[in-house]
Amino acid sequence: MPDYGHPLRFGSFISPLAAPARHAADLAVLSEDIGLDLVTFQDHPYQAVFHDTWTLLSWVAARTERIHVAGNVLNLPLRQPAVLARAAASLDLLSGGRFELGIGAGGFYEAIAEMGGPLLTPPDAVSGLDEALEIVRGIWDVDDPAPLRVAGRIHHVDGPRRGPRPAHDIPIWVGAVRPRMLRIIGRKADGWLPSLPWLQPGDFARGNRTIDESARKAGRSPKQIVRLLNVSARDRADELARLAIEDGASVFILASDDPDELRRFAEVTAKEVRERVAEARDTPGAAGASASSRAAGAGIGGDPVPASLADRALTPQERGYARYTHSYFRGARPALVLRPQSAAEVQDAVRYAAKHREVPLGIFSGGHGLSGRSLNDGGIVIAVDALDTIELLDGNRIRLGPGAVWGDVARALAPRGLALTSGDAGTVGVGGLATAGGIGWFVREHGLTIDHLRSVEVVTADGELVRASVDENPDLFWGMRGAGANFGIAVSFEFDTDPVGPQVGFALLLYVPEDIAVFLQDWGTAIEHAHPSVTGTLMIGPGGRQTAVQAVIVVDSDDPDTIVERLRPFAELAPLANQSVQLVPYSDLLVPPPGTETQHGHGEPHGHSALARHLDTDVANGLAELLASDTSFILSVRSAGGATANVPPDATAYAWRDANFLVVTLGGGTADFEERWTRLQQHMEGMYISFETDTGPEAVARAFPAAHLERLRDLKAHWDPAGLFRDNFFIDPA
Repeated sequence: MPDYGHPLRFGSFISPLAAPARHAADLAVLSEDIGLDLVTFQDHPYQAVFHDTWTLLSWVAARTERIHVAGNVLNLPLRQPAVLARAAASLDLLSGGRFELGIGAGGFYEAIAEMGGPLLTPPDAVSGLDEALEIVRGIWDVDDPAPLRVAGRIHHVDGPRRGPRPAHDIPIWVGAVRPRMLRIIGRKADGWLPSLPWLQPGDFARGNRTIDESARKAGRSPKQIVRLLNVSARDRADELARLAIEDGASVFILASDDPDELRRFAEVTAKEVRERVAEARDTPGAAGASASSRAAGAGIGGDPVPASLADRALTPQERGYARYTHSYFRGARPALVLRPQSAAEVQDAVRYAAKHREVPLGIFSGGHGLSGRSLNDGGIVIAVDALDTIELLDGNRIRLGPGAVWGDVARALAPRGLALTSGDAGTVGVGGLATAGGIGWFVREHGLTIDHLRSVEVVTADGELVRASVDENPDLFWGMRGAGANFGIAVSFEFDTDPVGPQVGFALLLYVPEDIAVFLQDWGTAIEHAHPSVTGTLMIGPGGRQTAVQAVIVVDSDDPDTIVERLRPFAELAPLANQSVQLVPYSDLLVPPPGTETQHGHGEPHGHSALARHLDTDVANGLAELLASDTSFILSVRSAGGATANVPPDATAYAWRDANFLVVTLGGGTADFEERWTRLQQHMEGMYISFETDTGPEAVARAFPAAHLERLRDLKAHWDPAGLFRDNFFIDPA
């Protein structure tokens, strides 16, 4: 049998005895302290001497920091699968991605029935497990917008909403020995978890063959399925190493409640097994000699993926791939998704992509980007969403990874009374916004997100890790603030933040203006004369002169009288069909409305953006003409200006400092719409690149003033002369 090439892991299998009350949890903490990777508990809810296993798993996850937790295995007949899926996702989120789902069909049927569960026959229990896998996977698949329906005989669901999304791709391990269960594992599961003391000689190898055959028939690679074993203290290191080298076992879990046995397993047995397996894998021609050679099929043109990235690389056939086929508005099918977990692995990914300049290259952080440029068809996507560090530093400084999302950043800063202006959606990734600009709810008071950036670490086109700040590589630092996607992959940012009160004013106003052009001019005047703490956005759909207009206004104050006073001029602009004013924490502004949390875009998005110094007569009339189009689209007019203008235009690659408004359209695309937009565009300047889907030299020339573009071309020639980073507003060094 093959060595499937999975990394070795070692864990503990602890009895969940209820007395002494904390003994099982203490052994779990010991498991982490001695360096084990995993702690597991059996699940027999009908045993009165046992803790409830799910409660114990939650308690242990809260008491530990590194070790992963799992049931070994959870009793499916007594744990309804849709509820179990949500519970698993919640524990995974709360533990930072440290939960693994081990399940079984349940073997003590009469005891299960005594607890109120169904009295199943063994064939029914197996059928129920098969159905449960569909339900659990379906609950986690938040990228599928369709209601979840599984018409099972034992387990069924009829239309529940999907979610929440787990923190990581939770593997499902199945405890089983019978052939029918093994075939289900091959088709649907991520791991096989039998107990070695219960197996007869040859059972493990025979089981692997059954699983592998079933996987291939289902179009899966057998290497997608991890082989785990519960072992005893009597099992020697040489036998475990043989099981790894010859039979593909990679996770060994010691069943013991003896602290000394656990220590000996972690410090002696595991060390010896690792050494023996490493020696065998390094031997030329050995079954497990090269992890990268097993990943050759995942590479581009047969070129193996680097070993550091191979275990997490995704191709269209693998679970987890669907996450990288949708952004907020775009659908795509990349050939290969590389998912680094460190700056060093990003370097490996960039060097690999540089060898395959012939295919598209996308950089994915949060995947929200309205332009959809983080994804592609048939190319490479480097997904840095696992680099999601949020680290509070001394004073008002914060360090962020590109894969963190702004809603989590806001929640992390809130207890310190701090905030970082950062767009208006909490699901947006840090990496894309923090290299483009960042026009958020505090833009008029605190400027752009990039104005708070103090340093950034970047993996450049040659695979080097470079730090940029005012003092280090200042030219690169200039370019990263507004055109960063052209120069590398940012892997770490340091920002200064600003004080914020416990709550801010949040107003929703629904206007029904008689003349949309007049209203827009009046709105523009009101915004420009408002206190800097006031920021507002208009959302308008097409409909001619009787269009309804929704306004969202944020006032950075927690004093009700101040908020009402600063909102008063806006209430007088046009007849109001509805209005509401609330005091809410700033972080609540970034919570997405229900149903908009997930990204399930399809096709190609279409959007335009431009900036306006004022909503004067020409701009307002042009917007009214655009709204009179029969084309379906959404128009957004966002506040800019204010503190943004406190930074000189040539201080960053983002140049449009005098603009008080950002105009964005989403949708449209017809000839009539484009003609109207072209006429309107003549009265505005520049663009905000994250909201623009036009490509090519003309779009780039609109995005940057001539002097900026000349400087950017010089920087591109220095930092990326071959144009590796070319799929997001490519600045041609020529």
